[in-house]
Parts: sequence; C-alpha cells; structure tokens
Amino acid sequence: MINKVLRFVIASIRLVLRDVVLNVIPSSPVVPLFVRFLIYRAAGLKIDTAKIYPRCFFGGTQVSIGRGTFISYGCFFDAVAPISIGERCAIANEACFLTSSHVVGGPDGRAGNRKAKPIRIGNGCWIGARAIFLPGISVGDACIIGAGAVVTHDCEPNGVYAGVPARRIRRLDGPPGAFC
Repeated sequence: MINKVLRFVIASIRLVLRDVVLNVIPSSPVVPLFVRFLIYRAAGLKIDTAKIYPRCFFGGTQVSIGRGTFISYGCFFDAVAPISIGERCAIANEACFLTSSHVVGGPDGRAGNRKAKPIRIGNGCWIGARAIFLPGISVGDACIIGAGAVVTHDCEPNGVYAGVPARRIRRLDGPPGAFC
C-alpha cells in the first residue's frame, strides 16, 4: 500500500515538473523566443525553429517541428503520441493537435480505455486559427486548413480544407499567388 502511494506521489511530481518546464516557464510572454527555443530543446522537444509564441501547451515531448515553422499563441499539443510538423508551416493561434481519444466504453462509463495515434503535418502548410486535428491524421504538403476546421481524415497535398468535419474545397495548382 505504501509502495503504491509512493509511486503515485512520484508520478504526480514528475507531471508537475514537466508542466513547469514545458508549460509554465517557456509559455510566459516575458520569455524571449530564443530562450523559449532553448528550454524546449533542453526538455526534449525536437524543434528546429525559435518561432514558437507564448501560451502554447505541450502534454509531452513527442513533438517535432521543422525549420522555418511559425507557431502562434496558445496552440495545444497533447503529445500522447508523436506530433510531427514539417518545415515552413504557419500555424495560427489556438490550433489544437489531439493525438489521444478513448474507445467507447460500456454503460458504466462511455469513455473507455485511452488510445493514441500520431499526427503528421507536411511541409509548407498553413493552419488557420482554432483548427482541430484528431488522432491519426496526416496532412499532405502545401495544404491550407481553414480557421475552425475539424480535421478527421487525411488531407491530400495542395488542397484547401475547411469545415466541420473538414473537407477539400479547392485544389491548389499553379504558381504562388495564383487563384485556383
């Protein structure tokens, strides 16, 4: 019994320390971008950009972010499973990356056992404000995901996706700046 309580206390302390290192100190608006970058790298995130703005939440260290990517204010990465974001992406404020969910349980509790699947965002993507990504999805290179979209299925490259659930509304072909 004492052993069980001790393990629980140690696990709780680890979570608090993780949150202080990942979500309290670096998420403060008074911490400069480069210092935030160094803290995240030291904590184990695989990031190649210093452009991560305040108030982001990381639920774990299974996050990789490519070179030249911009992460705006208040994004949420649960990181129960790996989250991979490519190079040169622009992620607007409060985008939400959810790698975990639950299987449907019985009548005593519908949220059954937790399950987790990774999320992958390709290179050159533009993610709108408050877009939500559900477990197991992959977004192809050069996609635009509209603000408020709920991405429940994989997105093919070079497309504009919007809505709830998100669906492809336009193909992006041609040179940059062209209307397709």
